[in-house]
Amino acid sequence: MLAFKYVSYHFLKYFFIILFALVLFSVGFEYTSKASNSLDSANLLLIYLVYKSFFAVDMLLPISLIFAMISTKIFLIRSNALVSFYSLGYSRVQILKPFVVVSVIITIVFILLHLSSSFSRASEHADNIEDNSEYLSPTRDLFFSYKEKFVYFSKMQPLQSRAYDVRVFSAINGSLKEVVVASSAIYKDDFWHIKNANIITKPDDMSFKSLGIKVTKTNDLQLLEGFKPKILDQVYEGKVNFTIGDAVEAIFILKDENVNLDTIKGALYKMIIYPFFAPSLVVIIFFFVPISARFLNVSLFSFGAIIATLMIWGIMFVLSELAKNKTIPAEIGIIAPVLILFFIAFGLWRKYTLKTG
Repeated sequence: MLAFKYVSYHFLKYFFIILFALVLFSVGFEYTSKASNSLDSANLLLIYLVYKSFFAVDMLLPISLIFAMISTKIFLIRSNALVSFYSLGYSRVQILKPFVVVSVIITIVFILLHLSSSFSRASEHADNIEDNSEYLSPTRDLFFSYKEKFVYFSKMQPLQSRAYDVRVFSAINGSLKEVVVASSAIYKDDFWHIKNANIITKPDDMSFKSLGIKVTKTNDLQLLEGFKPKILDQVYEGKVNFTIGDAVEAIFILKDENVNLDTIKGALYKMIIYPFFAPSLVVIIFFFVPISARFLNVSLFSFGAIIATLMIWGIMFVLSELAKNKTIPAEIGIIAPVLILFFIAFGLWRKYTLKTG
């Protein structure tokens, strides 16, 4: 228990120091290179820096865990604490446990942060502030199909859950049957409510004997059940900044529609599965760190471990981005590399457990 508390304390200390330093560097670089010339409002600048910080945490938290483990292990070696723990009868696996427990808990908390749109869409919000001086710009000329209806929104404001210049086309057997025309629509209670809509109905019989086109008015027309503005904004605009909840909802809503779900699945895998590469890499690198500075040049080893970590992280990040953008299947780009690292880590853990057990 003593070793667990001692190692956990230093691991958390190094983690927060490294994460803060990396985030500060990233946000500072973005500010000096872009935002300082384009943002005059102090309020917008503050919001911009907050969203950039969220985005930096999203990018850098997993790798900070690995760097923190390397730093903690080097500290334990140079202070002779590691040798002391081994002398007291602690095994390698017992010293490793606090690293695994803390890194898994932080990873789970990190995943839960993606339930918030402010965190998941931080990069998009920051770019909107920089380009348009508003953190959520309206979506324009949105055209999509849903349950045999074709819908057009001239402009949609996801934050206000409102759309303007609405057209809803209904077709039967490939023939246009009905058109709903309205100036606006608002999303509430799981439906899009269209006020003061004109419904233009085409007769089945287009001969001279028919009564012609029929126009009726309605005060409250409910359409597109469950189709949230955020889902529309993300799916049909080709964006990938989903929250976990939005991604799951989008998959269930669109599973029967003619919509490619690879982008949504890739985004969901990256939020839920991708972060677990960090605890696996923590285990792998731990077993290659020397017990004492007498057996190896610690400085040279730490440099090599950092370079190796950056290379693996870079490969993982590139594969995840390719998967999110449908260049390669998400199962190959995200799930497979994480599973490979997990099985390597599990094999090393098992090997040293059998040695000491």
